[in-house]
Amino acid sequence: MPPHTTRRALALASLSLPALAQAWPTRPLRLICPYAPGGTTDQLARAIAELLSADLGQPVLVENRPGANTIIGSQLVAQSPPDGQTLLMASGASIVMNPLLYPRLPYNVERDLTTLALIVETPLVMAVPAALPARDVPEFVALARQRPLNFASVGIGNPIHLAGELFRIAAGIELQNVVYPGSAPSLLALMAGDVQVIFDVILTALPLVREGRLRALGVTTRERLAVLPDVPAIAEFFPGYEATTWFGVAAPRGMAAPVEARLRTALAKAQADTGFIARFAPLGLVMQPSRGAAAIDAALAAETARWGGIIRSRGIVLE
Repeated sequence: MPPHTTRRALALASLSLPALAQAWPTRPLRLICPYAPGGTTDQLARAIAELLSADLGQPVLVENRPGANTIIGSQLVAQSPPDGQTLLMASGASIVMNPLLYPRLPYNVERDLTTLALIVETPLVMAVPAALPARDVPEFVALARQRPLNFASVGIGNPIHLAGELFRIAAGIELQNVVYPGSAPSLLALMAGDVQVIFDVILTALPLVREGRLRALGVTTRERLAVLPDVPAIAEFFPGYEATTWFGVAAPRGMAAPVEARLRTALAKAQADTGFIARFAPLGLVMQPSRGAAAIDAALAAETARWGGIIRSRGIVLE
């Protein structure tokens, strides 16, 4: 080994773990958002990037890589070097749903990615047209036993679709899924009475509920929500019912321990930031507490088991 190479190796080896953590990062980071610019996820990513930049002392640049149900952006991060420089704006879709739905993903979530933080939970709301003769969950179930009802979704295998399937199973009723190309057309169809119910992201349905054009029958979280305090949780009628998704941050697996620890600490500070909470909590997003690696892994395992059972029972497989 040449002398200069030997000296460099010895210098690197002499760095203590705290010294490595203190030295990193030395250049800007990338936060890959696998969704289009302008949406809620993009706004979350940019807010988190700003807070991370302030804490880490380096710019964190948001890069939008939408497409293929988050697979394009997730693959980019999964195949990046595990140096802490490339992060993923992760979600229940990218980390939990896709491995269950797609048998031939171009990466392996367990092998290639580690989830560093679960930052916000995104509740759904069970909403029906204002003219539907069902004013609460029991009345809706009774109506579904009298005549066929349809529920709107924005695709197969996403949380909106699976929340409806989970409700159908819990209530022991039949509901036919009708797929629309997006949230706006599905809500228009609901208000027109073409479908009778949707389990929609609360952010998009809430204005229509407040205007009286839709009626909220229940929320899909374990408990009631501050933004809809008079609307019961569906779990009050069907214990154990829960259908939410989440957004957080993941990175390539195999980072140096001090780098990973620094990232987890910076993310914990970001999700506890009062300005961040004040901005996003009123939109119906549920702020999540900081959790350690073991607690995050346990939460993901539980979510995988819950959704996996539904996906297998319905035979949902995507190419």
